Amino acid sequence: MGENDAEGLAETPIGPRRMKDLPLEDRPREKMMHRGMDSLSDAELLAIFFGSGVVGMNAVEMGRLLLQKYGSLTALSRMEVKQLMEQKGVGEAKAIHLAAALALGKRLAHERFRETPMDTPAAIAQLLGPEMRMLPQESLRVVLHTTRLTLLSVHEIHIGSVNEVSANISEVLRPVIVQGAYAFSLAHNHPSGDPDASVADRNFTRRLKDAAAVMQIRFLDHVIIGQPSSKYPDGYFSFREVGLL
Repeated sequence: MGENDAEGLAETPIGPRRMKDLPLEDRPREKMMHRGMDSLSDAELLAIFFGSGVVGMNAVEMGRLLLQKYGSLTALSRMEVKQLMEQKGVGEAKAIHLAAALALGKRLAHERFRETPMDTPAAIAQLLGPEMRMLPQESLRVVLHTTRLTLLSVHEIHIGSVNEVSANISEVLRPVIVQGAYAFSLAHNHPSGDPDASVADRNFTRRLKDAAAVMQIRFLDHVIIGQPSSKYPDGYFSFREVGLL
């Protein structure tokens, strides 16, 4: 979306233009103080972060426009700083601070898994499923494990088209080697909702298994995230569970 598009959206009346024109009880900071954080919408939380708006648009409207443009906080968290700067009123400093805040949120979400063994497909699905089920295209991720099989880190290796992920073996194994992980798991999503493994998924997993064995790297599982169904009530397919790993 270009600057003209953003300005066009901003011209649509959403409410009082200035924060001080809002009733006191509806101003984000006052709402947080008196009603708590859970009383605020995502746009209002972004407004507190921004602190102020720009000419013709208050901070809440800025937050709404960002969410309208990207669809959700999850999608917003995937944007690069330069992409965030395309939004009217978001300069380099605000874009950097916002990206850092969203990155902290991601790390906080993963933190509780650092003491929990991640050695089952259910654990991998619990870690990545909520986010990956919302993605409009495939994302291939490597989950690195400690010697206790708890979470070390997660790396996105490739973002593919709606129906195909392509990545080479070295891209997958690189973070495993660089971080000295004890073991790793692979995960990707099927936006169609059907987690059943395709022929390409099976071939890639077999080649990755062989390469990991040669390098004496422990490959725990490849989990495909989809939507729960009668065939897959938990919403995922595990190569390990069906005996392919």
